[in-house]
Amino acid sequence: MNLTAEIALAHRLADAAREAIRPYFRTPVDAERKGDATPVTIADRSAEEAMRRILTAEVPQDGIHGEEFGVSEGRSGRQWVLDPVDGTCAFLAGRATFGTLIALLVDGFPVLGVIDQPILGERWLGVAGQPTTLNGQPVTARACRQLSDATIATTGPQYFTHEEGDQFMALAQKTDHKRMVMGGDCYNYALLATGFVDVVCESGLKLHDFAALVPVVEGAGGLMCDWNGEPLHAGSDGHVLAIGDPARLEDVLEALGG
Repeated sequence: MNLTAEIALAHRLADAAREAIRPYFRTPVDAERKGDATPVTIADRSAEEAMRRILTAEVPQDGIHGEEFGVSEGRSGRQWVLDPVDGTCAFLAGRATFGTLIALLVDGFPVLGVIDQPILGERWLGVAGQPTTLNGQPVTARACRQLSDATIATTGPQYFTHEEGDQFMALAQKTDHKRMVMGGDCYNYALLATGFVDVVCESGLKLHDFAALVPVVEGAGGLMCDWNGEPLHAGSDGHVLAIGDPARLEDVLEALGG
């Protein structure tokens, strides 16, 4: 699959989102609460609007799935999935651990993903069949000889149900849990793809939260799946694992109780 044109388009989308987001970082922006109680700001909406304008003009046949403005059906079997500010809470707290997520799905499976950190100027690009890059340079996840050596990350315990929290803690206790990372949203997955984190475990994620992460992590030699070890796709239920060393998959699943 030749995705040269789509890669160039994804970069233009990320550039447009950066331009929309940067003026609002560490400024007193107002946050509203959406129906699910999560916050949204003018930065989220402006960035998604900017990306949608480009997609509508350049690939009108493709569908769009955006966090802020919903789904526009296409007719090509392809869908662009947009999360303009993944980590709005971090953005509001002035922490540069949020990111813009851009994915291209073909028949429901992610084939291209971008994690862009607009303040630090960091951009991870993952493409099916190609090595993941950070600002154009290849990156790789690191080997992890045993689960007890692993650094585990999650955005926060408040996103787990009570049962899921127990499962996460059972996994965390099998890792080097004194190095556990809390917070980070999509940035944790970027760090896993760059060799600094070994496992990310989350639940309750939506398609726009995880679609872009899959090509980035897997192009760096890692693995992404659900809590049963199944590949992620448009119909996945939001239980997400990222594992830097695929050799640790069975250890992670066993620790989760799967």
